[in-house]
Amino acid sequence: MKREITISAPGKLMLLGEHAVVYNRPCIVTAVGQRMRATVELTEKSTFQLNAPDVQIANYQKPMDQLGIGDLPKGAKFVEIAVVNFLRSLLEYSRSDLVKPGVKVSTTSEFSSQFGFGSSSASTVCVIKALSEITEANLNNKEIFDLAYKTVLDIQGKGSGFDAAAATFGGTLYFVTGGKTIEPLNIDSLPLIVGYSGIKADTVTLINQVKEKAGGNPQAVEDIYDNIGKLVEQAKLALLGKDWQSLGELMNENQKLLTKLGVSINKLDDMIAAALKAGAYGAKLSGAGGGDCMIALAPEDKVQAVKDGITSVGGQIIEVETNAEGARIETRD
Repeated sequence: MKREITISAPGKLMLLGEHAVVYNRPCIVTAVGQRMRATVELTEKSTFQLNAPDVQIANYQKPMDQLGIGDLPKGAKFVEIAVVNFLRSLLEYSRSDLVKPGVKVSTTSEFSSQFGFGSSSASTVCVIKALSEITEANLNNKEIFDLAYKTVLDIQGKGSGFDAAAATFGGTLYFVTGGKTIEPLNIDSLPLIVGYSGIKADTVTLINQVKEKAGGNPQAVEDIYDNIGKLVEQAKLALLGKDWQSLGELMNENQKLLTKLGVSINKLDDMIAAALKAGAYGAKLSGAGGGDCMIALAPEDKVQAVKDGITSVGGQIIEVETNAEGARIETRD
Protein backbone atom coordinates (compact mmCIF):
# COMPACT_ATOMS: atom_id res chain seq x y z
CA MET A 1 0.00 0.00 0.00
CA LYS A 2 1.29 3.47 -0.90
CA ARG A 3 2.02 5.76 2.04
CA GLU A 4 1.99 9.19 0.37
CA ILE A 5 0.35 10.73 -2.69
CA THR A 6 -0.19 14.19 -4.19
CA ILE A 7 -3.43 14.97 -6.02
CA SER A 8 -4.37 18.18 -7.82
CA ALA A 9 -7.83 19.46 -8.79
CA PRO A 10 -8.93 22.52 -10.75
CA GLY A 11 -10.94 25.52 -9.68
CA LYS A 12 -14.13 26.49 -11.49
CA LEU A 13 -15.98 29.30 -13.20
CA MET A 14 -19.74 29.34 -13.54
CA LEU A 15 -20.83 30.22 -17.07
CA LEU A 16 -24.62 30.30 -16.66
CA GLY A 17 -27.15 29.12 -14.09
CA GLU A 18 -25.93 30.34 -10.71
CA HIS A 19 -28.48 30.47 -7.86
CA ALA A 20 -31.08 28.61 -9.94
CA VAL A 21 -28.83 25.51 -9.76
CA VAL A 22 -29.32 25.40 -5.98
CA TYR A 23 -33.00 24.74 -6.70
CA ASN A 24 -32.96 21.86 -9.19
CA ARG A 25 -32.23 23.80 -12.36
CA PRO A 26 -29.24 23.17 -14.63
CA CYS A 27 -26.05 25.18 -14.96
CA ILE A 28 -22.94 25.19 -17.12
CA VAL A 29 -19.59 25.28 -15.34
CA THR A 30 -16.02 25.09 -16.62
CA ALA A 31 -12.90 23.93 -14.77
CA VAL A 32 -10.02 26.44 -14.71
CA GLY A 33 -6.30 25.83 -14.98
CA GLN A 34 -5.38 27.18 -11.55
CA ARG A 35 -5.18 24.09 -9.33
CA MET A 36 -5.33 23.06 -5.68
CA ARG A 37 -2.85 20.40 -4.55
CA ALA A 38 -3.04 18.11 -1.55
CA THR A 39 -0.32 15.76 -0.38
CA VAL A 40 -1.78 13.05 1.84
CA GLU A 41 0.29 10.68 3.92
CA LEU A 42 -0.68 7.78 6.17
CA THR A 43 1.31 8.01 9.42
CA GLU A 44 2.13 5.68 12.28
CA LYS A 45 0.74 8.04 14.91
CA SER A 46 -3.06 8.11 15.38
CA THR A 47 -3.23 11.85 14.68
CA PHE A 48 -4.78 14.06 12.03
CA GLN A 49 -2.35 16.75 10.89
CA LEU A 50 -2.99 19.63 8.50
CA ASN A 51 -0.83 22.34 6.98
CA ALA A 52 -2.69 24.71 4.66
CA PRO A 53 -0.67 27.95 4.39
CA ASP A 54 -3.04 29.50 1.84
CA VAL A 55 -5.75 29.65 4.53
CA GLN A 56 -3.41 30.35 7.47
CA ILE A 57 -3.45 26.82 8.92
CA ALA A 58 -0.09 25.66 10.29
CA ASN A 59 0.64 22.50 12.31
CA TYR A 60 -3.03 21.87 13.08
CA GLN A 61 -3.32 18.53 14.90
CA LYS A 62 -5.89 16.45 16.76
CA PRO A 63 -6.39 12.78 17.68
CA MET A 64 -8.09 10.73 14.94
CA ASP A 65 -10.91 9.82 17.31
CA GLN A 66 -11.68 13.56 17.71
CA LEU A 67 -12.05 14.27 13.98
CA GLY A 68 -14.98 16.51 13.19
CA ILE A 69 -15.63 17.24 16.85
CA GLY A 70 -15.56 20.71 18.40
CA ASP A 71 -15.28 24.17 16.86
CA LEU A 72 -13.16 23.63 13.74
CA PRO A 73 -10.98 26.44 12.35
CA LYS A 74 -12.49 27.85 9.15
CA GLY A 75 -9.47 26.91 7.05
CA ALA A 76 -9.49 23.32 8.28
CA LYS A 77 -13.19 22.49 8.02
CA PHE A 78 -13.43 21.15 4.48
CA VAL A 79 -10.33 18.97 4.68
CA GLU A 80 -11.16 17.61 8.12
CA ILE A 81 -14.79 16.80 7.30
CA ALA A 82 -13.68 15.28 3.99
CA VAL A 83 -11.46 12.87 5.95
CA VAL A 84 -14.35 12.10 8.32
CA ASN A 85 -16.71 11.35 5.43
CA PHE A 86 -14.16 9.17 3.65
CA LEU A 87 -13.55 7.12 6.81
CA ARG A 88 -17.29 6.74 7.36
CA SER A 89 -17.69 5.52 3.78
CA LEU A 90 -15.10 2.83 4.46
CA LEU A 91 -16.99 1.80 7.60
CA GLU A 92 -20.17 1.55 5.55
CA TYR A 93 -18.45 -0.97 3.28
CA SER A 94 -16.69 -2.74 6.18
CA ARG A 95 -13.31 -1.57 4.95
CA SER A 96 -12.19 0.54 7.91
CA ASP A 97 -8.97 -1.51 8.07
CA LEU A 98 -7.72 0.43 5.04
CA VAL A 99 -6.84 3.57 7.04
CA LYS A 100 -4.77 3.27 10.16
CA PRO A 101 -3.70 4.91 12.23
CA GLY A 102 -3.12 8.57 11.21
CA VAL A 103 -3.50 11.00 8.29
CA LYS A 104 -1.31 13.98 7.42
CA VAL A 105 -2.48 16.52 4.81
CA SER A 106 -0.62 19.45 3.25
CA THR A 107 -2.36 21.71 0.74
CA THR A 108 -1.13 24.41 -1.61
CA SER A 109 -3.07 26.53 -4.09
CA GLU A 110 -2.23 28.21 -7.38
CA PHE A 111 -5.10 30.66 -6.96
CA SER A 112 -6.23 32.93 -4.20
CA SER A 113 -9.27 31.78 -2.23
CA GLN A 114 -10.41 35.41 -2.64
CA PHE A 115 -11.30 34.90 -6.29
CA GLY A 116 -14.26 32.57 -5.70
CA PHE A 117 -12.76 29.80 -7.85
CA GLY A 118 -14.01 27.05 -5.54
CA SER A 119 -10.86 26.39 -3.51
CA SER A 120 -12.77 24.69 -0.68
CA SER A 121 -14.40 22.17 -2.99
CA ALA A 122 -11.15 21.61 -4.89
CA SER A 123 -9.29 20.83 -1.66
CA THR A 124 -12.11 18.50 -0.59
CA VAL A 125 -11.93 16.58 -3.86
CA CYS A 126 -8.13 16.38 -3.66
CA VAL A 127 -8.22 14.87 -0.19
CA ILE A 128 -10.95 12.33 -0.96
CA LYS A 129 -9.28 11.20 -4.19
CA ALA A 130 -5.91 11.01 -2.41
CA LEU A 131 -7.33 8.83 0.36
CA SER A 132 -9.09 6.66 -2.20
CA GLU A 133 -5.83 6.10 -4.09
CA ILE A 134 -3.53 5.69 -1.12
CA THR A 135 -5.82 3.17 0.59
CA GLU A 136 -6.68 1.39 -2.69
CA ALA A 137 -10.37 1.99 -2.00
CA ASN A 138 -10.58 2.85 -5.72
CA LEU A 139 -13.57 5.20 -5.66
CA ASN A 140 -14.78 6.26 -9.10
CA ASN A 141 -15.35 9.92 -9.99
CA LYS A 142 -19.06 9.84 -9.12
CA GLU A 143 -18.29 8.35 -5.68
CA ILE A 144 -15.62 11.00 -5.11
CA PHE A 145 -18.08 13.72 -6.13
CA ASP A 146 -20.81 12.31 -3.85
CA LEU A 147 -18.50 12.39 -0.80
CA ALA A 148 -17.26 15.89 -1.70
CA TYR A 149 -20.82 17.14 -2.10
CA LYS A 150 -21.81 15.59 1.23
CA THR A 151 -18.87 17.43 2.81
CA VAL A 152 -20.06 20.75 1.36
CA LEU A 153 -23.58 20.17 2.68
CA ASP A 154 -22.29 19.08 6.10
CA ILE A 155 -20.44 22.38 6.44
CA GLN A 156 -22.60 24.90 4.55
CA GLY A 157 -26.03 23.31 4.90
CA LYS A 158 -26.82 24.16 1.27
CA GLY A 159 -25.22 24.23 -2.15
CA SER A 160 -25.57 22.63 -5.55
CA GLY A 161 -22.24 20.79 -5.85
CA PHE A 162 -21.27 22.22 -9.24
CA ASP A 163 -17.87 23.32 -7.94
CA ALA A 164 -17.12 19.83 -6.59
CA ALA A 165 -18.18 18.36 -9.94
CA ALA A 166 -15.85 20.69 -11.85
CA ALA A 167 -12.97 19.79 -9.51
CA THR A 168 -13.63 16.07 -9.90
CA PHE A 169 -14.50 15.68 -13.57
CA GLY A 170 -12.89 18.77 -15.11
CA GLY A 171 -13.75 20.06 -18.57
CA THR A 172 -16.96 21.97 -19.13
CA LEU A 173 -20.08 20.42 -17.63
CA TYR A 174 -23.83 20.62 -17.94
CA PHE A 175 -24.80 20.00 -14.33
CA VAL A 176 -28.05 19.62 -12.41
CA THR A 177 -28.30 20.14 -8.65
CA GLY A 178 -26.63 17.51 -6.48
CA GLY A 179 -25.17 15.68 -9.45
CA LYS A 180 -28.52 14.43 -10.79
CA THR A 181 -26.95 15.08 -14.19
CA ILE A 182 -23.22 15.54 -14.81
CA GLU A 183 -22.75 15.76 -18.57
CA PRO A 184 -19.35 16.64 -20.05
CA LEU A 185 -19.67 19.05 -22.99
CA ASN A 186 -17.25 18.15 -25.74
CA ILE A 187 -15.61 21.46 -26.59
CA ASP A 188 -11.97 22.26 -27.33
CA SER A 189 -11.96 25.96 -26.46
CA LEU A 190 -13.85 28.60 -24.52
CA PRO A 191 -12.51 32.14 -25.05
CA LEU A 192 -13.47 33.74 -21.74
CA ILE A 193 -12.18 36.97 -20.25
CA VAL A 194 -12.30 36.98 -16.45
CA GLY A 195 -12.35 40.10 -14.30
CA TYR A 196 -12.05 40.16 -10.51
CA SER A 197 -14.01 42.86 -8.67
CA GLY A 198 -11.65 43.08 -5.71
CA ILE A 199 -14.55 42.30 -3.38
CA LYS A 200 -14.73 38.94 -1.61
CA ALA A 201 -18.23 37.45 -1.61
CA ASP A 202 -19.76 34.88 0.74
CA THR A 203 -21.77 32.28 -1.18
CA VAL A 204 -23.92 31.05 1.70
CA THR A 205 -24.84 34.60 2.74
CA LEU A 206 -25.95 35.41 -0.81
CA ILE A 207 -27.96 32.20 -1.14
CA ASN A 208 -29.72 33.08 2.12
CA GLN A 209 -30.42 36.61 0.89
CA VAL A 210 -32.09 35.22 -2.23
CA LYS A 211 -34.03 32.75 -0.08
CA GLU A 212 -35.35 35.64 2.02
CA LYS A 213 -36.33 37.48 -1.16
CA ALA A 214 -38.17 34.36 -2.31
CA GLY A 215 -40.06 34.29 0.97
CA GLY A 216 -41.63 37.63 0.10
CA ASN A 217 -42.52 36.74 -3.48
CA PRO A 218 -41.91 33.03 -4.08
CA GLN A 219 -43.58 32.81 -7.47
CA ALA A 220 -41.55 35.68 -8.91
CA VAL A 221 -38.31 34.05 -7.81
CA GLU A 222 -39.40 30.63 -9.11
CA ASP A 223 -40.15 32.27 -12.46
CA ILE A 224 -36.64 33.75 -12.52
CA TYR A 225 -35.15 30.32 -11.79
CA ASP A 226 -37.26 28.76 -14.56
CA ASN A 227 -36.11 31.39 -17.03
CA ILE A 228 -32.48 30.89 -16.04
CA GLY A 229 -32.93 27.16 -16.59
CA LYS A 230 -34.29 27.78 -20.09
CA LEU A 231 -31.33 30.05 -20.88
CA VAL A 232 -28.94 27.31 -19.79
CA GLU A 233 -30.54 24.82 -22.18
CA GLN A 234 -30.13 27.28 -25.07
CA ALA A 235 -26.58 28.11 -23.97
CA LYS A 236 -25.63 24.43 -24.03
CA LEU A 237 -26.51 24.26 -27.74
CA ALA A 238 -24.75 27.56 -28.51
CA LEU A 239 -21.62 26.40 -26.67
CA LEU A 240 -21.49 23.06 -28.48
CA GLY A 241 -21.98 24.88 -31.79
CA LYS A 242 -19.35 27.53 -30.95
CA ASP A 243 -21.97 30.18 -31.62
CA TRP A 244 -20.25 32.75 -29.45
CA GLN A 245 -22.55 35.62 -30.37
CA SER A 246 -25.65 33.68 -29.28
CA LEU A 247 -23.89 32.51 -26.15
CA GLY A 248 -22.96 36.10 -25.33
CA GLU A 249 -26.56 37.24 -25.76
CA LEU A 250 -27.72 34.49 -23.42
CA MET A 251 -25.10 35.60 -20.88
CA ASN A 252 -26.57 39.10 -21.04
CA GLU A 253 -30.06 37.74 -20.40
CA ASN A 254 -28.77 35.67 -17.49
CA GLN A 255 -27.20 38.78 -15.99
CA LYS A 256 -30.52 40.65 -16.19
CA LEU A 257 -32.20 37.84 -14.25
CA LEU A 258 -29.43 37.79 -11.64
CA THR A 259 -29.86 41.54 -11.23
CA LYS A 260 -33.56 40.93 -10.55
CA LEU A 261 -32.51 38.48 -7.84
CA GLY A 262 -30.50 41.28 -6.26
CA VAL A 263 -27.10 39.57 -6.31
CA SER A 264 -25.20 41.93 -8.61
CA ILE A 265 -23.40 44.96 -7.22
CA ASN A 266 -22.34 48.32 -8.68
CA LYS A 267 -18.71 47.25 -9.18
CA LEU A 268 -19.71 44.16 -11.17
CA ASP A 269 -22.27 46.19 -13.11
CA ASP A 270 -19.59 48.72 -14.05
CA MET A 271 -17.18 45.99 -15.20
CA ILE A 272 -19.92 44.28 -17.23
CA ALA A 273 -21.01 47.56 -18.85
CA ALA A 274 -17.41 48.42 -19.72
CA ALA A 275 -16.89 45.00 -21.32
CA LEU A 276 -20.03 45.36 -23.44
CA LYS A 277 -19.14 48.92 -24.46
CA ALA A 278 -15.73 47.66 -25.62
CA GLY A 279 -17.32 45.11 -27.92
CA ALA A 280 -17.95 41.94 -25.91
CA TYR A 281 -20.67 39.61 -27.19
CA GLY A 282 -21.84 39.19 -23.61
CA ALA A 283 -20.82 39.65 -19.99
CA LYS A 284 -22.19 38.63 -16.60
CA LEU A 285 -21.21 37.96 -13.03
CA SER A 286 -19.88 34.47 -12.36
CA GLY A 287 -20.80 32.68 -9.14
CA ALA A 288 -22.86 33.84 -6.21
CA GLY A 289 -22.49 37.56 -6.95
CA GLY A 290 -21.97 40.25 -4.34
CA GLY A 291 -18.37 40.51 -5.57
CA ASP A 292 -15.83 37.95 -6.82
CA CYS A 293 -15.65 37.65 -10.61
CA MET A 294 -17.38 38.57 -13.84
CA ILE A 295 -16.84 36.95 -17.22
CA ALA A 296 -17.02 38.25 -20.78
CA LEU A 297 -17.05 36.64 -24.20
CA ALA A 298 -15.59 38.71 -27.04
CA PRO A 299 -14.50 38.47 -30.68
CA GLU A 300 -10.77 37.89 -31.00
CA ASP A 301 -10.15 41.40 -32.30
CA LYS A 302 -11.95 42.94 -29.31
CA VAL A 303 -10.31 40.94 -26.51
CA GLN A 304 -7.72 43.54 -25.55
CA ALA A 305 -10.26 46.38 -25.70
CA VAL A 306 -12.59 44.43 -23.41
CA LYS A 307 -9.75 43.76 -20.96
CA ASP A 308 -8.83 47.44 -21.01
CA GLY A 309 -12.45 48.38 -20.41
CA ILE A 310 -12.68 46.13 -17.37
CA THR A 311 -9.47 47.49 -15.85
CA SER A 312 -10.53 51.08 -16.60
CA VAL A 313 -13.31 50.76 -14.02
CA GLY A 314 -11.12 49.12 -11.39
CA GLY A 315 -11.44 45.46 -12.30
CA GLN A 316 -8.47 43.08 -12.29
CA ILE A 317 -7.98 40.74 -15.25
CA ILE A 318 -7.27 37.14 -14.23
CA GLU A 319 -5.68 35.02 -16.94
CA VAL A 320 -7.24 31.58 -16.77
CA GLU A 321 -7.20 28.40 -18.82
CA THR A 322 -10.76 27.08 -19.17
CA ASN A 323 -11.98 23.53 -19.85
CA ALA A 324 -9.13 22.23 -17.65
CA GLU A 325 -8.44 18.62 -16.64
CA GLY A 326 -10.18 17.27 -13.52
CA ALA A 327 -8.63 15.76 -10.39
CA ARG A 328 -5.45 13.84 -11.16
CA ILE A 329 -2.50 12.13 -9.52
CA GLU A 330 0.64 14.31 -9.50
CA THR A 331 3.06 12.12 -7.56
CA ARG A 332 2.93 8.99 -5.44
CA ASP A 333 5.46 7.32 -3.15
